[in-house]
Amino acid sequence: MIRPVAHIGAMAPYALVRMVAPPGKRLISLAQNESLHPPSPMSIAAAEAAARNQTYPDPDWAALRGAIAEVQGLAPDMILCGAGSLDLIAAIARVYSGPGRAVLIPKHAYPFFRSAAQMSGARVDTAHERDGCVCVDALLDAIRPDTSILFLANPANPTGTHIPAAEIRRLHAALRDDILLVIDEAYGEYTDANEPSLFDLATAPNTVILRTFSKAYSLASARVGWGIFPPKIAAEIRKVLNPNNVAATSQAAAEAAIQDQRYMRQTVTETSALSRKTQSRLRRANVPVLESATNFLLLPFCDVATADQIHANLVAEGIFLRPQHGAGLPHALRMTLGRPDHVALATERIIALHQRAIEGTA
Repeated sequence: MIRPVAHIGAMAPYALVRMVAPPGKRLISLAQNESLHPPSPMSIAAAEAAARNQTYPDPDWAALRGAIAEVQGLAPDMILCGAGSLDLIAAIARVYSGPGRAVLIPKHAYPFFRSAAQMSGARVDTAHERDGCVCVDALLDAIRPDTSILFLANPANPTGTHIPAAEIRRLHAALRDDILLVIDEAYGEYTDANEPSLFDLATAPNTVILRTFSKAYSLASARVGWGIFPPKIAAEIRKVLNPNNVAATSQAAAEAAIQDQRYMRQTVTETSALSRKTQSRLRRANVPVLESATNFLLLPFCDVATADQIHANLVAEGIFLRPQHGAGLPHALRMTLGRPDHVALATERIIALHQRAIEGTA
């Protein structure tokens, strides 16, 4: 019998929501944190033009890196691109963790951080959070002699919470120089207007900052992530990235998307307004919801049974949210701030189901 290596065989598959609407129901997907808008028209046109090309994509992502660098004020040679941020996260774990090393993450961190560490054979350590927020002091207390990577998402997924840039800088200053700090800013565009940039931290030899085109730029289907890497780290990561890892159509779509900053900012503005409106409606109805700096909301119900009951009833109506068992929050559901009419419908059903659960009539 052919057997996998032990640390892979011990892993559970990475869980995604299986979304199939019941017969007679329309599917309302609020589980994947996709944008409420389609991609920029400029992005769509660029992808269509690139689809006519029969050659392999640029392995150095030159035009895309140049566009990112120009918009963000970065040096192009510090930028690496991947097939989504997951591609880069997995590569980082493969290079800088493994057997005999430990990866540190917040207790309710993005589950793929754990998966990437496990794929490398590393031990995963966690640090407690406070009220759904990353705690810098807890992270520092959880560092061990064999800690090699600290993965941190800010704003965080699945909680949606955000800690100030000053706290990240305090964490960075306190880390040993042999620990790689990876700051995943997948939702960074939602806080850029209110927070000073941390991009300068990647000029240090032990810090990487990641971003994606999947959220604010509406390109989840294109799978394009990027990051700022110190030169020595970038050289090592390139060794394990698949050649031609980002399709030509995706590179073209992302290049056009980042050049259309007006469209992205409008998406962020409308999403943030929908977030405030939805949070207010839920709180008025006494439905628990965390303050969010992202394009989703986390609803931490009073117990697991209530969350499971509400989720089952929503699914029966074709409405899919994301249960958070994998992030250590089995009593919580995450709702994407997608199409406003879908969000409004889901919100009213959640309110009604929550009230029924409280009254014991569900």
